[in-house]
Amino acid sequence: MQSDFRPDALLAEVVGTFALVFAATGSIMVNDLSGGVVTHIGVAAAPGLVVAAMIYAVGDISAAHFNPAVTIGFWSVGRLPGRLVAPYIGSQVAGAVLASFALWLLLPEDRGLMGAHVPAIPAAPSVAMEVILTFFLMFVILGVIGFLNAAPGAERINRQPSSGLAVGAVVALAIWFAGPTSGASMNPARSLAPALFAVEPLQYLWIYLVGPVGGALLAGLTGRLIRHTSRS
Repeated sequence: MQSDFRPDALLAEVVGTFALVFAATGSIMVNDLSGGVVTHIGVAAAPGLVVAAMIYAVGDISAAHFNPAVTIGFWSVGRLPGRLVAPYIGSQVAGAVLASFALWLLLPEDRGLMGAHVPAIPAAPSVAMEVILTFFLMFVILGVIGFLNAAPGAERINRQPSSGLAVGAVVALAIWFAGPTSGASMNPARSLAPALFAVEPLQYLWIYLVGPVGGALLAGLTGRLIRHTSRS
C-alpha cells in the first residue's frame, strides 16, 4: 500500500467515493421519483458497476478503497500505514458528502430520505447482516486484489483483469438480496453522507458504522489465518 503521503491517492479516493455514492444514492432517489423504473435490480447493479469501473480507473493510484471499512481492513492486515488511515477516511467522507450534496441540489423533489439507510429488520439482525456482507466484500477484495500475497510495503493494486468485476459483483449481489433487510450498506461513508441531508433522524447510523467495520476486521483476521495455514 501507500508508503508516503500522496495527494493523488487521496484525490482518487474523493473521486471514486463520489462516483459510488452518487450512483448508489442516486439510483434509489431516481427509482423513487420514477415510480420504480430503475427497479431493485437496477438499484443493486448501479453501485456494483461503478465500483468495478472506478477500480479500473484509479486502482493503481489509491488501491480503490472508497470505503472507510475497507481502509480499516487493509490497515488491519498491514497493507496501509496507520498514519494514512485518517486521511483516506477523510477523503472518502468528503467524496460521499459532495455526492450527497449534488443529489440534494439536482433532485429536490426527493430530498426526504435521500437514499439514507433505514433498516427493515431489528437493530441486532441488521448489525449482523452488515457484518456478514462486509466480511465477504473485504474477503473478496483481499483475495482477488492480492494484498495478502503481496510483499510487505506493496503500494498499489494488483490490476488483475477480473479484480474490478469480482468486487463490483459482490457489491451488486449483496444489495440485490440483502438491500431490503438492513440496506446492505457495507460502507460507513455511503450511509453517513446521505443521512446528513435526510429528513430522517440519525438513530440508525450506528448500525452502518459498527457492522461494516466489524465485518472488515473479521475478514482481515480470517484472510490472514487462511494464508498462514496454507503456507504451513
